[in-house]
Amino acid sequence: MKKYTTAKDYFNEQTGDAKMALLKIKNIIMRCAPLASESINYNIPAYTLMKKGNRNHQIMIAGYKKHIGFYPHPDVIAHFESELNKYEKGKGSVQFPLTEALPEDLIEKMIRYKMQIIRQ
Repeated sequence: MKKYTTAKDYFNEQTGDAKMALLKIKNIIMRCAPLASESINYNIPAYTLMKKGNRNHQIMIAGYKKHIGFYPHPDVIAHFESELNKYEKGKGSVQFPLTEALPEDLIEKMIRYKMQIIRQ
């Protein structure tokens, strides 16, 4: 597996629908958190939503063959459980299939909720 040093490198390796979806999510994150810093964590793009934040202040995204992985945190997934019922989920992640339009409004609400948690 290739080791990425920047999110840009990661995005450049993606193709087609996965690349487009990842860039859409990146844009949503940056619109909601203009001061977010971009890095690589677990070899995927990570966005730290606050200055000097740690892993708990990050949202990560990843492209796969059939879906996009969105990793906001278990608290965020639990809060939006009913709105995420149609998607495959893990404890702190959700998979958005590439065969469907991204739920951009839901993604934005999840990011804004994550930022609210961080501020508290």
